[in-house]
Amino acid sequence: MANFVIVIDKIELKYFEFNDLVTNFWIIYELLKRDHTVYITTIDKLMVKNNTPYALCYKTRIENTQKRKNDITYQNNLLNINLNENIQCVFYRPDPPFDVNYLLGTYVFDFVDKNNVKIINDTKAIRDFNEKLHINYFPDYIPYNIVTASKNEIINFLKKYKKCIIKPLNNCFGQGVYYLSQDDVNINTIINNVTNNETTLSMVQQYVESSISGDKRVLTLGSQVLKYAVNKVPNNNDFKFSTHNDSHIKPVELSNDEYELATNVAKKLNEMGIVMAGLDIINNKIIEINVTSPCYFIREINNIYNIELNKIMGDYFESIISSKLYVTN
Repeated sequence: MANFVIVIDKIELKYFEFNDLVTNFWIIYELLKRDHTVYITTIDKLMVKNNTPYALCYKTRIENTQKRKNDITYQNNLLNINLNENIQCVFYRPDPPFDVNYLLGTYVFDFVDKNNVKIINDTKAIRDFNEKLHINYFPDYIPYNIVTASKNEIINFLKKYKKCIIKPLNNCFGQGVYYLSQDDVNINTIINNVTNNETTLSMVQQYVESSISGDKRVLTLGSQVLKYAVNKVPNNNDFKFSTHNDSHIKPVELSNDEYELATNVAKKLNEMGIVMAGLDIINNKIIEINVTSPCYFIREINNIYNIELNKIMGDYFESIISSKLYVTN
């Protein structure tokens, strides 16, 4: 059996039990069911001592009592874990924003022996890959876009494409994402807000007309694309998905073109060390590639398709460990 360490978000630690909306819950639950040992920690509990990476961790377990069945919880005592001793795999999955603390946390894993410890997703790859900007690695599959802090550049781009989406480069869950139209009287205010008065780089994308129907979350695992996808439906009176509940998540099929483009992207990401990703696709165009802590909508997919996606993922993670190969092979 293997030993896993999962770096989760601080808010997830606070509401750890019962939280089956969270992908980390299902990863931990599936690994525990297979009799692996799983420790959890947060960025603030990572350390480097004498060139050796450590983490203050809680040991998790499955809780089965009269009132609670198949929930996960953790022991209250902190354990000081050497990440280079008897640890086979680390998941680095705190949520964005990708701020200074997030960045500093990735540096700890530069001291992990990657010949013996698998890191999902590779922390250097996460540092090198911005979820918005680096969709430009795949120019054939994305809407026209510009990354800039210049108001004039953004206004000129908007004049050309008429309708656009403007978004910050480091947020998540739709925070700070706005629709821009040539006729909008608030254009200057929105641009100043998102770019912090022309001091912060932001992305502006050509608006994809079918956005009103939501986007497809397409999931990758290694170099493969999972055949189970979901449609993330926007909230009422909005153009983007920002409320995670069952009424806003629908089953959806991938077209042949979408599957092909997603497969090409998955292979490239896997080569970079990004094993788990969530591609957001609208009308055969990728609008974002989630690599920091991509949500796999496991509970919803299990219910919609009557499968156990967590088992498919568990099989893959075990194959990574048993292969003795680094995740990009």
